[in-house]
Amino acid sequence: MKLKKIISLICLVFISAGLFAVNDIALLERSKNSGMTIYWDSLSETGMIEKNGHQLSFRNGERMVLLDSIRMMITDAPELRDNQLYVSKKFLDDSEEFFNQKSELPFKVGAILIDAGHGGKDPGALKTYKINGKNVTIQEKDITLKVSKMLAERLKAAYPGKQIILTRSTDKFLTLGERTDIANGVKVGENEAVLFISVHVNSSLNKTSSGYEVWYLSPGYRRNVLDKSAVDGDENLFPILNSMLEEEYTTESIMIAKFIMDGLQGQIGKESTARGIKAEEWFVVRNSNMPSVLIELGFISNEKEALLLNDERYLKKATLGIYNGIAAFITHFERSQGFTSIK
Repeated sequence: MKLKKIISLICLVFISAGLFAVNDIALLERSKNSGMTIYWDSLSETGMIEKNGHQLSFRNGERMVLLDSIRMMITDAPELRDNQLYVSKKFLDDSEEFFNQKSELPFKVGAILIDAGHGGKDPGALKTYKINGKNVTIQEKDITLKVSKMLAERLKAAYPGKQIILTRSTDKFLTLGERTDIANGVKVGENEAVLFISVHVNSSLNKTSSGYEVWYLSPGYRRNVLDKSAVDGDENLFPILNSMLEEEYTTESIMIAKFIMDGLQGQIGKESTARGIKAEEWFVVRNSNMPSVLIELGFISNEKEALLLNDERYLKKATLGIYNGIAAFITHFERSQGFTSIK
């Protein structure tokens, strides 16, 4: 995204903003007959409206909204009352004017980075079980590498025009800092973005714990996703822009997590338990300046599940589930014209 486009428009839109808003229109009710699709995250109190291939991101109580991730607009602030979102007529009129504009440059996913957890001297979670009369040590680093490589092969075949990158393709040790440096160093074109998918295996002192889950960065964690030099020295603009872009990443990460969870459920079925999508401040996720998720494939501490994770057939099904989720996310966003990409 060209930040100068945002910065040059901020001063203009502040001048034309109204002082007061009468929020008497229920947004969800109005969306049913207007062709709008509404996404809402109750934790961060941020939302997104999609229509006609455009995307408008907003926050409860704030007048600044983000349009197609490339420019800002000031309008009446949405208001959350009694668990309902209310907006003014001006908010809807401004939104409709934006949604009816013709799209200029298409947004797309330019690169997908797959991070196989652990490796080398760091085996991750491990457990020894007797299989066919022999003691076999099942290691997290081996499972994550197998799934990551199979996932990369599927994505390369399906998306030859996109960069499909593995943080490691061998039994190699990488620090957490090195992994996030690789992620943040990926170069993409204008209006292209990077997805970061980290693959792991769980473990617990409770041997009965089982199931797979997908994590995204907690909305409560604040980070800098924007280089301060990009705002041409205007320190007052930096926190506004950084906050909007950060919340955009959170929204996209939640969507990726949901799509992947749906994909895993569709493939794994009743062989394991879906533990849902969750928020946490994992290092590789919180330090990656892009939409990011971390997948826990199952519990190596649970013997039944560990044997599944040691089974090539099961890993292929899990890989297909992750792939289907990523593919659904790509289709959705390349159709709806994009998400945040900092250039």
